[in-house]
Amino acid sequence: MAIENPYYGHEFHGDYDLISIGEFALEEGGVIPDLHLAVATFGTLNAAGDNAILVTTWYSGTHQIFRDVYIGPDRALNPDKYFIVVVNQIGNGLSTSPHNASGANAKIAMSQFPKVRIGDDVRAQEQLLREHFGIETLQLVVGGSMGAQQTYEWMVRFPGKAKRAAPIAGTAQNTPHDFLYTKALIEAITSDPGFKDGEYSSNADVVDGLKRHAGIWAVMGFSTEFWKQELWRALEFESKEQFIEGFLEPYFTQMDPNDLLCMAWKWQRGDVARHTDGDLEAALGRNTAVARILPINEDMFFPVRDHEAELELTPHATIRVIDDLLGHLALFGIAPTYIGQIDHHLQELLDTES
Repeated sequence: MAIENPYYGHEFHGDYDLISIGEFALEEGGVIPDLHLAVATFGTLNAAGDNAILVTTWYSGTHQIFRDVYIGPDRALNPDKYFIVVVNQIGNGLSTSPHNASGANAKIAMSQFPKVRIGDDVRAQEQLLREHFGIETLQLVVGGSMGAQQTYEWMVRFPGKAKRAAPIAGTAQNTPHDFLYTKALIEAITSDPGFKDGEYSSNADVVDGLKRHAGIWAVMGFSTEFWKQELWRALEFESKEQFIEGFLEPYFTQMDPNDLLCMAWKWQRGDVARHTDGDLEAALGRNTAVARILPINEDMFFPVRDHEAELELTPHATIRVIDDLLGHLALFGIAPTYIGQIDHHLQELLDTES
């Protein structure tokens, strides 16, 4: 049965609405009887319904990071001009997820939760935008990491629905290295005896596995330069060990293990080429959106070269490289120079005729 976890709520994540889109069939054959999406909106939809931007979320992330870092009247994602919709991905703890599946969803709680793919998230988002908000086209779809995977899925699955697209630090086809990295994250959690095959009574039962999971993020989520230059000192930590214990471990140990596993499984299998019998060029060739591909130069598992390889296959796309020594977790906007680069490139894109 579903379990309580106080981390997943308004106290930690601010305002959002839970919107039901009803019974939802999944690509892997499972069904969510009553799919609820946690949605945060900023700004006002205009009378024409044509000023909407969709923001997609990443692994472990929610709309909260976008509210705090990416969205504002002085940002490219300006709620005074656009109606910005942030949809929390399925399984992230706020939308329908293994730990909170109750009521009509009680039979799919915890270890019984069905497999979800990136494509399921995007189909659910499109249905939500169309049926609940009356939005048929988007000015922009943007997201980082797993949010970038969803952005590419929009570009390939629904060409023409989004006028512009900006995948940040994520690829259209997950690499073997990324698959193995995520496998290590999964095994760090499932090897904890307290995991009990996904039927633990509290995330606290799996705290050792969640700490190991955080330690793996320390190795790959931040760049070698982050550690070499001791950039954690800027966050007022006195040692790298203190940074891990005081920053990374508290971040992950409050989360639900099954929710993380749900997201990890679909991250591993993110691949738009499944729409074209494995032909990535044919899949990316479907894109009609004006796109900015935004890799981070020190990213350890979505390196620039992987983005450049996909860029060659993607019509209407150009690349802009984000300079940040933090690596992949630069996405959190810790470095003061990060969001200025993102704003510049997103504004350039939004000012481009579609």
